[in-house]
This record gives sequence, C-alpha cells and structure tokens, in this order.
Amino acid sequence: MSDPFLRLSGVHRHYGEGATKVRVLDQADLVVESGELVALVAPSGAGKSTLLHLCGLLESPQEGEVEIVGHKTSQLSDRGRTQLRRNTVGYVYQFHHLLPEFTALENVTMPQLIAGKSQADADKRAMELLDILGVAPRAAHRPAELSGGEQQRVAIARAAANHPRVILADEPTGNLDPSTSDLVFQALQSLIRTEGAAALIATHNHDLAKRADRIVTIKDGKVVPHSL
Repeated sequence: MSDPFLRLSGVHRHYGEGATKVRVLDQADLVVESGELVALVAPSGAGKSTLLHLCGLLESPQEGEVEIVGHKTSQLSDRGRTQLRRNTVGYVYQFHHLLPEFTALENVTMPQLIAGKSQADADKRAMELLDILGVAPRAAHRPAELSGGEQQRVAIARAAANHPRVILADEPTGNLDPSTSDLVFQALQSLIRTEGAAALIATHNHDLAKRADRIVTIKDGKVVPHSL
C-alpha cells in the first residue's frame, strides 16, 4: 500500500514557556489519503490554524513527524521544506487574495510560470481548472469583475495549478452566502476527486462539513474523529 499523502505522527506544538506555556497539540496523529476530503471542525482557539500550518510546513512541531507524500520533514533544511511545500501543497484561504491587476486566467497561470512551465502549458492547465470549477467563461475578467463565489473558485484553481498532492483550506467559504458556499464547496470537492489530492478543510459550516469523507476535531491537543 502506498504512503498517504499527508501524515502527522505524535506531533506536539506549544507556544511560550513556563507559566505562559500554551499546549496546542499533544501527540496528535492524522492521516489523509489521496482523493480524501477531511473536514476540521473545532472552536476558535482550539488549534485549527496551527494544525493547518504544520500540515503545510509553515511551522514545525517541537516533537513528532509531519510526512508529505512519504517525505519525512523533521530533518529537512528550511530550503528543503520550502521546496517540498511549493511542489506538493496548495492553499485556499478565507480571502481569495487574487492579484487585482491580472485576469482570472493570469492568476492561475502565474504560479505555473514561476515553477518553470511554458506559457502554453500554463494556459492549458489554467483553463482546464477553471472549467472544472465552472468559471471558464470568466477567464478574461479581473477579480473586481467577478462575484465573491467566482473569485473564490479562481483562488481554488490557483491553489491547484501545480498539481499539489495536499490541499489545505482555511474557511474557504467563510465570506460567502449559503447558496454560494454550497457551489464553492461542490467545486472544491469535485476538484479534489478529479486531481486525487488529499484535502484538509477547516470550516465552521457544519452542513458543508457533513459532506466531507470524514470529520475531525481537536480535543485535549489530539486530532480525534468528530460527529455533527
């Protein structure tokens, strides 16, 4: 059996020392397989952002191991972590953060060009993703000319542009109305299935979380199954 795309083993993360020490994660374990969408539902302050940052190699645990596509990251240099993150992890944030002066198509081609792809290949991949996400007709429009849901779907396409094996999303529908949230979540779910990525999505939307393959939460510093 192949390694899961994302694995946390015995991860410990705290902030501060002594009397001010705050333990966020304590011997936390998590596995996300290819093509699996896992929803992370937990109260504010429980450690959702910390968990996502660890999974995305933006932070390092004090103890334990984070593996991305079989690569153990604890012994990697900062440069090695950056390269692995750039090549294998895609992020979707609550705010789309699209570059306002560029079209939807250009926003999705840009990370590919930075990674060394030709313009033709980048354009082809971008249009494929925009089509999967239902915004191909809006490819020539700048962010200000797009609705909130369209902007977020373009942001999802950008996150997936370089074929990441792991997709991390932090409240990707948090700024959208319920019907638009549903459309964006459907698009994200479709993309994950199509691409075969492993996805961890933090959300406060219980209706959307119920549509994930699994739901987890953070309790006493550990990642545990959760039911809504």
